[in-house]
Amino acid sequence: MGLAFIKGLCFGTKTREIPIVSIDSSPTPSGIQEKPSETHYEFKPSLPPVPTQSSQTGPVLGKPYINVNLIYKIEKELGRGASGVTYLCTEKATGRKYACKTIARRKLVKREDIEDVRREVLILQHLSGQPNIVEFRGAYEDQQNVHLVMELCSGGELFDRIIAKGIYSEREAAALFRQIMNVVHVCHFMGVMHRDLKPENFLLASKDANAAIKATDFGLSVFIQPG
Repeated sequence: MGLAFIKGLCFGTKTREIPIVSIDSSPTPSGIQEKPSETHYEFKPSLPPVPTQSSQTGPVLGKPYINVNLIYKIEKELGRGASGVTYLCTEKATGRKYACKTIARRKLVKREDIEDVRREVLILQHLSGQPNIVEFRGAYEDQQNVHLVMELCSGGELFDRIIAKGIYSEREAAALFRQIMNVVHVCHFMGVMHRDLKPENFLLASKDANAAIKATDFGLSVFIQPG
């Protein structure tokens, strides 16, 4: 059976307690990392007001400016989208490789644009440690850009893998969709709607043929609100 797709730092101190345990904790049968006594999250976040810009504080994250180049070596471009450009980067202290999504501040012309970036960071923090979702490393702001540093998935986009492979068996397609639906389940369980699920926004953890896929690009995501 064939399968076809249509192409398509940190915030500093956390503003709220989010009940997520470490990655080392034993997962529940559904694969979601949670505290044993909890059955569902009652998470109703609200974004803090956009801070007033000063010479020392970034207007987007509301934290002191940090030169990301002092912490990471920014290397080749990995991809680009409507919201920013993603680069390969290396943490200077450890030599570990990450992906850095750079968003130009000049593109954040409206209050809503700033709130969208801040919401994306909150959601990445909130979902970090969950299966089939990219790990979040931190957010940094300088005078020109906002940088979101995340786990590096070296296998590239699922879309490119589909194009290269051409045809999937029913078993192979089911294995992919199981992971995609797990992302939907985890996000909804934790009060998040991704709102931009497509093959381009799933990355392969490695170049291995059976590599796990990880959801990325939460720029259009929102927290589920009552009603």
